[in-house]
Amino acid sequence: MRQQPFISPRFVGKRFSEHSIPLEFLKDLAVIEEMIIEVAKWHFRQDHPDRKRSPRGFTEGISLNLARINSGSAIADIVLVTEDQVLFPSENQIYFQKARNSIIKAIGAAERSESVHSYLPENLLGYFDRFGRSLKNEEAIEFCTPDLNETSKLNKNSRRRLILASSQVQELTEEVTIRGIIPEADQGKKTFQIMTRDGSKLVAPMEPQHRDTVLEAFNGFENGLHVLLHGIGKFNRLDKLQSIELVEHIGILDPNDIAARIEELNELGDGWFNGFGFALNKEGLVWLLNKFDTYYPEELLLPYLYPTAEGKVQAEWTIANIEISLEIDIENHQGEWQSLEMTQLNECFKELNLNNEEDWQWVTAKIRSLLQVGEGHHRDTRTLPYRLPLGN
Repeated sequence: MRQQPFISPRFVGKRFSEHSIPLEFLKDLAVIEEMIIEVAKWHFRQDHPDRKRSPRGFTEGISLNLARINSGSAIADIVLVTEDQVLFPSENQIYFQKARNSIIKAIGAAERSESVHSYLPENLLGYFDRFGRSLKNEEAIEFCTPDLNETSKLNKNSRRRLILASSQVQELTEEVTIRGIIPEADQGKKTFQIMTRDGSKLVAPMEPQHRDTVLEAFNGFENGLHVLLHGIGKFNRLDKLQSIELVEHIGILDPNDIAARIEELNELGDGWFNGFGFALNKEGLVWLLNKFDTYYPEELLLPYLYPTAEGKVQAEWTIANIEISLEIDIENHQGEWQSLEMTQLNECFKELNLNNEEDWQWVTAKIRSLLQVGEGHHRDTRTLPYRLPLGN
């Protein structure tokens, strides 16, 4: 067997900063091989117009293997493996190299918003629907080869341009995360509907491994039981989500799920409280969600979030006979902590800078210590649209 360097995609983004690649991207690397083989066959037919198809055994003895993950974000070194021992590449290997270069040039053209049809035919652009859909905002896969003095970057935008450059593609798929309720479940058809906050209903497949969770959420529909779904969504060319093609994970949400509650708070407009009350700052709500995601442990008792008439957010916990409130100024990122032990009337007050990790650590440490006093529990407040701050 003989190996030679072939292509080294570089994964750029926070998830790749530790020089590792999430396993979900192995699916993308497998698509690279499929795409290169088909583009290589297309190049062969272009050079041999008298042939309707590539010769039998065109890819025999040739494969693409992942050799190693190198540092520099995370670089996947993919080598071309051949069985022959000759020093010069066979004709078929040359077409693999042509295919690789065409794909990289097409990605570069899409990145620059230029036409990609000089490099790839329309029918092969559909491969990009399966390649790169795990990318998040601010993430990219960079491509370059020794014989190309350019670097091409595949991100969410350039991937979308590549897919939509084919008139044959009417729908495209992307990873989605959806919070919603389940109003319908059809065990006969093995499908269910998930309804989002805007009232949209999306049909999804009900696989055996998700059946119990789906039916639990369906039976809890009247009580507003929410789920969090991760999967592959199908979008039309206008970027409207049409359905769920694949459910990868689905789980029941905590009634006080922070992200779900912030979605509700984001919908409040001016005058939400009987003609009074300010709409909450949208950038501030995004900031608050990011802080909870970063600093508040998943296993810790969740607070319930309320809007205040002044445009702030109040987090409340009830732990045994202790009432806790944290009023959060989401524009100035300040907080006021107040806890009150009801039987002894012991009170604790502290001002916090919620941009500081140390102050979030103080909050979580305080919650942990108070939980040792007794088992925490929530009031059932899911149906309340708001609550005024304590003391008002």
